[in-house]
Amino acid sequence: MSLVGACKPGASTPPVVAAPAAVVAPVLPQGSGCGPSIARTQAVVDSDVTTGNLNAPVGERFSADLRRASEACGSGNEREALSLLAAAKARYGYR
Repeated sequence: MSLVGACKPGASTPPVVAAPAAVVAPVLPQGSGCGPSIARTQAVVDSDVTTGNLNAPVGERFSADLRRASEACGSGNEREALSLLAAAKARYGYR
């Protein structure tokens, strides 16, 4: 009995490649004014951190800036809030 044939691989099968996880687009808050604008930006930042498009430490700094804008908005200072939002978006390269 010969075992030479036992060492030869048979028909090769292609390797199984896992499909990447589906990326679900965040549901963005609707409406106008500083509150929804800040919330929309925060949702995008959260999504970008989750997908790895933004690293977590930068995401946390961005979120801290957005919290300051949100505090100004909650105090009724819409102009200041939108100014802080615009500055944060520009700082981190968002539009």
